[in-house]
Amino acid sequence: MSHTSVMADEALHWLTIRPEGIYVDCTAGAGGHAALIAEQLTVGRLIALDRDPLAVAMATERLLPYPQAVVVQTEYADMAETLASLGVSHVDGVFIDAGCSSMQIDTASRGFSFQADGPLDMRMNPEAGESALELLQRLPEGEIEAFLRDYGDVGPAGRIASHLKKRILAGTLETTMDLTGAVAEALPFVSGVPSEVRTVFQAIRIAVNDELNGLRRGIESAIECLVGGGRLVVISFHSGEDRVVKQVMRDASRKKRLLHPDGRVRSVEPKRIKVLTSSPIAASEAECRENSRSKSAKLRAAVRLDRD
Repeated sequence: MSHTSVMADEALHWLTIRPEGIYVDCTAGAGGHAALIAEQLTVGRLIALDRDPLAVAMATERLLPYPQAVVVQTEYADMAETLASLGVSHVDGVFIDAGCSSMQIDTASRGFSFQADGPLDMRMNPEAGESALELLQRLPEGEIEAFLRDYGDVGPAGRIASHLKKRILAGTLETTMDLTGAVAEALPFVSGVPSEVRTVFQAIRIAVNDELNGLRRGIESAIECLVGGGRLVVISFHSGEDRVVKQVMRDASRKKRLLHPDGRVRSVEPKRIKVLTSSPIAASEAECRENSRSKSAKLRAAVRLDRD
C-alpha cells in the first residue's frame, strides 16, 4: 500500500480482528494495512501476500517488529495453495486492497504513471508475464479497443486503439510519455492532456496484470478459506473492480441449485456468506482531503456463514 493506507479505520472495523486469529492481507504493498492488523495480534498470525518483489521487500521490513507476521511473494488468486503450503487450512479474516499501490505509481521505472516518463511496463511482478508494450504489440486493434472500453470505460476507445497500433507499427510507442502523446493525438479536439489518458493507463494496466480475473478468483478463494464467522473486506477503486466484488459476493450469498443434465435439481448448495454492506462504503471527506487515492475507494464486507 501507499504511505497512507486507504480506509484503514474502516477496514479494521469490518475485519473485527481477534488477537488470537489468523488473518490474510492479500495486497501487502508497503505494509501499511498489514502493520495495523499485526499490531492487534497476540498469539495470532498475519500472512501478507504480494506478487510485486519490491512490495514484498518493503512489507517484510515494515513487519520486522511483528514476529507473528510472514510475507509471501505470490498472487492472491492462489491464496488457498499458499495457505496450505504454510500449514493453514482456514483463516479468520481476509483483506483485499485491489488495484495498484501508490508505491508502484510513484516509481517511474515501473511504467504505471502518465505523469512521469518510463518504459511501458506496468507489470505488478516485473519478473513475469508480458509488459504493456508487448501486450499492445501482440493484440489486434479490435481487442485493444475492447479492453479500453471494458476496463477503463474509455468512450473514444476505437480512435485511441487505432492511434496506438499506428504508433506501434511506426516504432514510436516505447514509453509512458509516448502513450500519453498517442492518446492526445487521437483526440486533437481536446485542449491540454485529455482526461482519457488516466483511464487508458488504467485499462492497459488491468489487462497486463489480468486484474479482474485475479480479483474474482481471489474473492472466491477467500470465501473458501474463511472459518464460519470469518470476515472478508475488499476495497476497490473503480467501477470494474467494484462490479466484480459485488457480483461474487452476491452469488456467494445465495443458494446455488446444481442441476442434472435433464434439468432436475441434483442438489442445493447453501449460502456461503452474508453481505454486511448493503451498498459500498466510501472514504470520509477528511480522508479524501488527506489522501487523493481514497476519493474513488469503495469498501464491501461479508461474513462467512457457519460450515456444515
